Amino acid sequence: MREVVSAQRAAGRTIALTPTLGALHEGHLAHVERAAQLADVRVVSIFVNPTQFTVAADLERYPRTLEADVEKLAGVDFVFAPSVEEMYPSGPTETKVTAGKVGTLYEGASRPGHFDGVLTVVAKLLSIVGPDVATFGRKDAQQLFLVTRMVADLNLPVRIEPIDTVREDDGLALSSRNRFLSAAERRAARTLSAALDAAASAGDRGIDAALAAAQGALMGEPLVELDYLKFVSPKTFMPVDDDYRGPAIALVAANLGATRLIDNERVHLG
Repeated sequence: MREVVSAQRAAGRTIALTPTLGALHEGHLAHVERAAQLADVRVVSIFVNPTQFTVAADLERYPRTLEADVEKLAGVDFVFAPSVEEMYPSGPTETKVTAGKVGTLYEGASRPGHFDGVLTVVAKLLSIVGPDVATFGRKDAQQLFLVTRMVADLNLPVRIEPIDTVREDDGLALSSRNRFLSAAERRAARTLSAALDAAASAGDRGIDAALAAAQGALMGEPLVELDYLKFVSPKTFMPVDDDYRGPAIALVAANLGATRLIDNERVHLG
C-alpha cells in the first residue's frame, strides 16, 4: 500500500483515507463522496481490528461482507483490506497509543481499552497510507474527538475531516449493527434520536430541562436499556457542569437485546 500511495504522491496527487471496519452502508458512502471533493485519490481501508473489541463474542459477531463492500466502492481508487497478520505480524503490539482520561469515559467505561485499540490502529493506518486528509464520522463523536486530539498531540501531517451522521427517515443513525435488530427492536431504536431531539429542543432551558426531556422520551420504551445519557463539552469531551451555558454534545448509548447502539447531537444549553 505504501508503494502504491507513494507513486500517486510522486505524480502530484493528494490522498484521502476513509478507515472502516467494513459492512458498509450509506453513511460510509457519504465519506467516500466527500473524499472525492477533498483529494485526488481516494483510499478506503476495510479492517475489522481485533484490538478494539473488548469482548471476543462481539468480534466474532461483527459482520464481514468484503465482497459486497468492494462492489459498493466501485469508482474508489484503492481498497486496502489487510489481514490481521499483515497489521499485527507479531500479534498485538506492545507499543500502544493511549486515549487518556476521556478514553475511559462513556464508551470507554463500557468497553475498557477500546479506544487504545482504535487509536493504535488508526495511527498504523495513517502511517501506512500517509493521507493528506482522513474522514471520520460525527456519529462516533468520542472516537472523532480522540482521533483529532491524537493527530494534534503527535503532530501527525494529516487533516481530520468530520462527516455528518446519515440517518434513516425516522431518525435512526445508520450503523452496521442495525442489521442485528429484530423488528420490534428496530422500532424501539428510533427513540434514541427522538431523545436527542427532545434534549436539543429543551436545551435553552438548561441542562436539567434537556436531561429530563431526553429521559422522558426514553422511559416510554421498555426495549431500550439505557447505558448513559451525558452532556459533554465539545472542546474537552468532559461532562459539563450543572450551571453550564453554551454549546454541548448530547451523548446516548443503549442496548436493545444483544445490540449496542450509540448516537449524539449537538445542542445549546442555557
